[in-house]
Amino acid sequence: MSAYKVDHKLDCKGLSCPMPIVKTRKAIQEILPGEVLEVEATDKGSLADIKSWAERTGHQYLGSTEEDGVLHHFLRKASEGEEQEEKKYPHVISLDEVKSRYKEAGVQLVDVREPMEYAFGHIPGAISIPMGEMGERFGELDSNREIWVICRSGSRSDHACQLLAEKGFPTVKNVVPGMKDWDGETETN
Repeated sequence: MSAYKVDHKLDCKGLSCPMPIVKTRKAIQEILPGEVLEVEATDKGSLADIKSWAERTGHQYLGSTEEDGVLHHFLRKASEGEEQEEKKYPHVISLDEVKSRYKEAGVQLVDVREPMEYAFGHIPGAISIPMGEMGERFGELDSNREIWVICRSGSRSDHACQLLAEKGFPTVKNVVPGMKDWDGETETN
């Protein structure tokens, strides 16, 4: 990593969603505008999480590299006036409501976690479209049907909902808090 000049490093190795982004939010507040923060993470979902968070908040996502199973994310803190307040997607659905209604005809349940997270346990019938692929794969979804988006904690799914709404999907809901608290039926594959 010596080819990159960084001002601050943040160790998020071994942490899973949402902790890498939670720690990144806190760390970026403590550095000066224009400084570069390197975030080291082993959670593959952090690639989409950190990139999308930077886009939503005005900070510059410089890129990511991977070395020996560790992702190195590089962010430049926004200058004063460039930073934006992070928006939350306003339409949510609770886990209890999902549990009672997810088998309804017409509802598309989309799981935006990484393939391994999905494989080790997902809601039966959920469509796997990892957040990092949503920009290319949203066309696989039917915009005439209601779409519920789930991830581990509600963070990645929040961004996916915003993206789908921007693409013209009229009935999208974020499932909160996500699979970490799901106690309903699951399947593996």
